[in-house]
Amino acid sequence: MIQTGPKIRERILALLARKDYRPLDKIEIARKLGLESVALRKMLRELERSGEIARIRKNRYVLPAEADLVTGKLSIHQAGYGFLTTETSGQADIFIAAENTGTAMHGDRVVARITRDAVPRRPKDRQGRSEGRVIRILERARDTVVGTLQHSRNFYYVVPDDPRLVHDVYVQVPPRAKLASAPARGDKVVVRLESWESRHVNPEGEIIEVLGPAAAPGVDMLSIIRKYGLSTEFPRNVVDQAGEIPETVDRRMLEGREDLRGKFIVTIDPDDARDFDDAIHVEKIDNEGWQLGVHIADVASYVEPESALDREARRRGNSVYLPDRVIPMLPERLSNGVCSLRPGVDRLTHSVFIQFDKNGRAKSARFTKSVIRSAQRLTYKQAYAVLQSKPEDELSERLHAAWSLASLLRRKRFEHGSLDLDFPEVKVHVDPTGVPVKLERVENDESHQLIEEFMLAANEAVAGELRHRAIPTIYRVHENPDPEKLAEYREFVLSFNYKVGDLSHRAEIQRFLASIRGKPEEQALKIGLLKSLKRARYAPQPLGHYGLAKANYLHFTSPIRRYADLVVHRTLAGRNLRQRSRIDINQISSIADHISETERTAAEAEIEAVRMKKLQFFQRQLDLRDPQVFRAAIVDVRNYGLVVELPDVLVTGLIHVSALTDDFYLFDPAHRCLLGRRSRRRFAVGDQVRVFVARVDAFKRQIDFALADQATVKRRTHKKR
Repeated sequence: MIQTGPKIRERILALLARKDYRPLDKIEIARKLGLESVALRKMLRELERSGEIARIRKNRYVLPAEADLVTGKLSIHQAGYGFLTTETSGQADIFIAAENTGTAMHGDRVVARITRDAVPRRPKDRQGRSEGRVIRILERARDTVVGTLQHSRNFYYVVPDDPRLVHDVYVQVPPRAKLASAPARGDKVVVRLESWESRHVNPEGEIIEVLGPAAAPGVDMLSIIRKYGLSTEFPRNVVDQAGEIPETVDRRMLEGREDLRGKFIVTIDPDDARDFDDAIHVEKIDNEGWQLGVHIADVASYVEPESALDREARRRGNSVYLPDRVIPMLPERLSNGVCSLRPGVDRLTHSVFIQFDKNGRAKSARFTKSVIRSAQRLTYKQAYAVLQSKPEDELSERLHAAWSLASLLRRKRFEHGSLDLDFPEVKVHVDPTGVPVKLERVENDESHQLIEEFMLAANEAVAGELRHRAIPTIYRVHENPDPEKLAEYREFVLSFNYKVGDLSHRAEIQRFLASIRGKPEEQALKIGLLKSLKRARYAPQPLGHYGLAKANYLHFTSPIRRYADLVVHRTLAGRNLRQRSRIDINQISSIADHISETERTAAEAEIEAVRMKKLQFFQRQLDLRDPQVFRAAIVDVRNYGLVVELPDVLVTGLIHVSALTDDFYLFDPAHRCLLGRRSRRRFAVGDQVRVFVARVDAFKRQIDFALADQATVKRRTHKKR
């Protein structure tokens, strides 16, 4: 009798869990269980990869807990030490000293042995954080590295762009015939890593692509694209399939759709948006309430499941937005063409109609396939200008009616417990060669909030509908935070002299967020809070959204740029018994895990690209010897200088104590300030100063500033908060 995979798995785990079990190798396990060796080896590999069992010395297998072993993802600091985020729910991170990382690199999935008798090496570890040592690498985070080619007297090596990859990579420069161009010192290159077995020697690799001189136009963004494995080109079969899609909507495509072309529907998007996947209209119903219509591009009508287009969109997971380009999830013919809700043209949509009473409570929701013809395309700036003026035409009257509903929904959302974690953004304007010429702060004003509230309402309504009908789909979840992480964060907050209570109570977090609104340290404290919360992700179960305080939530409103939304559109469209059987819950779970990962990759690439352009912006000011003066706030004080944040461009940097040349400054740790020995001038958290750039370290990604006028310091009143 041939045993199936699940039965083999259960027998292996049962054997390893026995009290009299001694570590066995695969041959001994096969003999003990009477199993065929090929099937056993395959199952042992799967169990080891999933972290359910671990391999120890002499290739013997044990349950991880029995040998103080943990499996997880390693995050390495550029100083060399790291933290292992375990795969066991509720288990704290494990500290890994630099000498105990072995040959593991940042992002690798590893097995570590907990060394319980280790002496804590860092202040944080006094709170009971376990320490460990990497004993095995299960899965490399990457097989290529992007960096700068350098040359010593005897060999070539590549310095990785990512400072968390702390080892240089030795390379041999390949013959010119193997590459499009010969690499030279200072070039950005892509290196394929070879097997790295010993920490006592540097890793080695082979140059597989030369991106060009580090300072050449476009090489910086190309380096990020290669580093994160982003695809700038679509496969030929995908392009061909997209080319077969008609650019206009014909009469046959309208069958069975609700005709909304007579409705006054508008889109509101950023100034430079090219793909418009959501449109709205709001109608005031006398004194009874409102009807909200949210109309989303019906991408599912053009992208068939398991088609070449669909497989490529699923692989990408989402679009990626870099300062000089967009790397779309779908080819431009769809993303900027037939699926984009341009004004004055017919477009296929999936609509959500929600009836709200005069108190902002959703009374009912209706979902339908539709066709719209957008009346007008507005930018956020245009919509904001309309909202700031008195209504004088149909557009302004409808926008004001829309804001009356959106503002009510926003107020009710925060009353219900939603956390105000919105951040302003900084848009980097670049010239045609990619040089950053302007940094513009984008506020989350009423125009942004209007669209945000309506998209949240539509997402929640769809989630409620699919959960009520028990239809498998992909939910957007944000699980409750770890109380220990919140306790650590509370200690951080107290160091800023804020009075704060038990942050495991949502109301206390809301009160604290309200208390820091508009303060110089708001950005730093909000970022700290975000790091203490769990990361939002996709999942096949409706686990709720902590940050939004919603029990049911998913993503429905951006199918042009997110694959999760496309899956939701399909499940919503097929919410009848005949089509329900097509949905595979295992496949949905796999997709949810995959797109959670692609989303994280995209976010990291976008953040790094913006940070890089900000550094270039300040470096250019140094090169031109024309530094711009910025207002700044002191957000922290150390013995070596003042940490300042520039609120207009959201950049943090350091004014080194040596740059304070008008006096000799002493650090007062009790009051967290620098005090001039002669002048008694005082620099403390909250002081407002004016600064200009003094130094840029592109590799360490650090900026040093200097005071523009040391004689003029606008001080806040320092008192106990």
